[in-house]
Amino acid sequence: MHSGITKAVACVAAAALSLLPASPAFADGFHHGGDTATPIKHIVVIFQENVSFDHYFASYPNAMNLKGETKFYAQPGTPTVNGLTGSLLTNNPNANNPGNVVMAGDFRTGPFRLSPSQASTCDQDHNYGPEQQAFDGGLMDMFPASVGVGESSFCADTFSYGKGQGIVMGYYDGNTVTALWNYAQNFAMNDNHYGTTFGPSTPGLLNLVAGTTYPATPSAPQAKIVPNNAGPGTLVGDLDPTGDKCATGTTIQMGGQSIGDLLSAAGITWGAFMGGFNLSTVNANGTTGCARSSPATPANAGPTADYIPHHAFFQYFASTLNANHTRPASVSEIGNDGPAKHEYDINDFTTALNAGNLPAVSFLKAIAAQDGHAGYSDPLLEQAFLVQTINAVMTSQYWRDTAIVILWDDSDGWYDHQMSPIVNPSAVNTGVVNDSDELNGPGVCGHGTPLAGIQGRCGYGPRIPFVVISPYAKANFVDHTLLDQSSVIHFIEDNWLGGSRIGGGSYDAISGSITNMFDFSREEGFGDRVLILDPSTGQPVHGHGSW
Repeated sequence: MHSGITKAVACVAAAALSLLPASPAFADGFHHGGDTATPIKHIVVIFQENVSFDHYFASYPNAMNLKGETKFYAQPGTPTVNGLTGSLLTNNPNANNPGNVVMAGDFRTGPFRLSPSQASTCDQDHNYGPEQQAFDGGLMDMFPASVGVGESSFCADTFSYGKGQGIVMGYYDGNTVTALWNYAQNFAMNDNHYGTTFGPSTPGLLNLVAGTTYPATPSAPQAKIVPNNAGPGTLVGDLDPTGDKCATGTTIQMGGQSIGDLLSAAGITWGAFMGGFNLSTVNANGTTGCARSSPATPANAGPTADYIPHHAFFQYFASTLNANHTRPASVSEIGNDGPAKHEYDINDFTTALNAGNLPAVSFLKAIAAQDGHAGYSDPLLEQAFLVQTINAVMTSQYWRDTAIVILWDDSDGWYDHQMSPIVNPSAVNTGVVNDSDELNGPGVCGHGTPLAGIQGRCGYGPRIPFVVISPYAKANFVDHTLLDQSSVIHFIEDNWLGGSRIGGGSYDAISGSITNMFDFSREEGFGDRVLILDPSTGQPVHGHGSW
């Protein structure tokens, strides 16, 4: 996406920031500007794929630092997280449950560390019902049996590592996900953030941009639409957006509003930047159009498509559908109404950033090979994308008033020990485990009345990492506020839209606030909190430490 960030960039970053125009002073010390409720004028939401909290942060801030691995050493006074300690490691409930049968090799039913050399793994089951079964009514002891898989569609027959149910219990530490641990050291993270509902990618992205997976109207009867599979109903699985030129199979269109509709109505610039969205680009391997592809992991044994339609945030809504992937008429259109309908390629983010035309609100999705999804991506490929993107923002004119939020669409089924609070119950029984509620038995997930009476949205789902990087982010801080994916639009609504909500039973009405991860009392000048990392190692390019 971006050219590599060199040491020269790191050396000039602080100097470049010092030459930026001074921001106006305000009596309360905030750099407000415009009509924002906080000093944050730009938010960049990086939405990655398929990671549970324990899968990336189980042992934070302690890494093993084995020979030949990228080293990570925590700063003195680094707070701990709600991770895997004590009996969770030595006497894990999954290891004690006889229902967990391991299918291959020495993959265990207890948690174990995955090394950097094991970055490429098979995908795990992360469907709506099996994820609930793994929770086993809150005992959190059925992961290998319920979501561990022997192999998957994203795992080549010739790839042996990562097959077997027990791999679902694996986790990485700071020797593999080094950049994310360094960002957590120097900025803020949350260890109490959850998928808004159970289930895979499409429900996760819809919850991020609309706080709901209802109403979804399918192009044909489809079991992933519940409880009315003739539509409209609630989406609990992955289906492509209706009308997208690259869509295949049964597709869906969402009713109701997204955060994009609210932003457009208020005249706030915004954009969704999707990997592979520009169908006119020709990749180095000669691929183009919907078939654009990039080299993937050994688990995939071949290139993977850059653009995945069921990851496309706003293609599901008629108001923002860019059916033919029409390009923006000019750079100045990016973020504004126009032929592209606020839908752009991931490379357009760099273009807008360098042209001084960054939208107030940006949603980013990497090409598939860099989105972190097990089977066709991995933590090291993901790290390159994250670091290159964040380095570019930090060395831009926008850094002083920007918040970068990193979160993931679902857990991929990877083990996490923390039971989520069920704030929205559901009682759907389709007779098919993948599409039914299963937390407390067949057809039961929690108890009570669902939000707006809408079934099929049981949540919160599995715990997922959440990182905030900003000059105003608290440093080396672990937040424990209860958050979910819709907390992102909650912040956008509060900061730019006067607290307006989407309505229609959206989770944004009950979601927690991310503001505890910021310190808005800081004086001007904190724009020099620049942390330039090496995309290949995740380490500071100017030596160990921060800024």
